[in-house]
This record gives sequence, C-alpha cells and structure tokens, in this order.
Amino acid sequence: MVIKNVSLETVCGVTSRLPENPCMEFAFAGKSNVGKSSLINGLMNRKSLARTSSQPGKTQTINFYNINDQLYLVDLPGYGYARANEEVKAAWGRMVENYLHRSKMLKAVFLLIDIRHEPSGNDRMMYAWILEQGFKPVIIATKSDKINRSQIQKHVKMIKTGLKTEPDTIVIPYSAQTKQGREEIYGLLDRYLEEK
Repeated sequence: MVIKNVSLETVCGVTSRLPENPCMEFAFAGKSNVGKSSLINGLMNRKSLARTSSQPGKTQTINFYNINDQLYLVDLPGYGYARANEEVKAAWGRMVENYLHRSKMLKAVFLLIDIRHEPSGNDRMMYAWILEQGFKPVIIATKSDKINRSQIQKHVKMIKTGLKTEPDTIVIPYSAQTKQGREEIYGLLDRYLEEK
C-alpha cells in the first residue's frame, strides 16, 4: 500500500449521524494511552494528523480518515479512561456500539493491546464485544520496542491467553518508533481491499 492522499474527512460526536461512506472502513479500538493515534499516524505516514497526547482520553469522537479515496481508517474513542465520569463513559460506549453495529462499510476491527501488560478487564470486555458484533478482531500489540525482542513471542502468547483468542487470531507486534509491524498491517489492508 502506497499512501498518497490523506484527510480527516468526518468527525462524529455523541449526537452525530454516522456518515454513509463509499469505501471500506477499518476501525481501531483500544484503551486510552495504548498508542492508537501514534499507530494511525504511522499508517498514514503523517506526524500528527491523528492527535497524540500524553493525556489519555483525548479522542472523544469517532474520526474518519480518508486514505487515497480507497478506504477509511476509523479512530474510535479510547476506553477505560479512569478520570472520565460514568455518564461520559456510557455515552462513548453507546457511540462505539452504535458504530460497530450500524456501519455498512466496516470491514475489520483492529484491537490495540499494550504488549508489556496482560490484557485488562476492559480489553477483554472490548474483545468479547467486537466478537458479538460479528467481527474477528486483529490484535495489534503496541509498544513492542519497549521490551526485548527475545520477549516478544512470550508476550504475544500472554495476550492471546488473556483474551482467550481463537487459535488463528492474528496478532501483530507494532512499534511507533521503529514502525515494526506496519508492512504487515498494510498487507492485511491490501488483502481486504482485494476481496471486495
């Protein structure tokens, strides 16, 4: 995949109507501070189109990035942000559920998990929720540069065990620093695009 044109096309808040996009959508879910914006910027070859922050809980909207007029990368609000009040959390939850349930063009969901830690209760809940909506999540194990290369497979196994994944679940270790894993993700996106 060669990235030529990128734009933030639609931003949906809690009360917005979802866009009816003409191209396939690929959604990215993960808890606050897991490196979702960094991953999306890395995939788009842009430094800061998706807003990154050391302050978790920044993405409170669903953001649709148009790539080459070919596909959309969809940035979902981060979950598990402790300082958001219950009302806000519930609104985010409804917004994400509504999107996963209603989007006609959603092709795949990528679930980001920090490779250094066992999946949290929120991670497990999100994984089960994505399965319930009829999708088989692709797991992106972020921050892979933060552990020794020799430890990566052990941590991938820890994530699979923690989420109770199917045996054929794809887990891609990813580093925002080195871009390890980016070509694998591009390869997956290309395969999905060929399937249409």
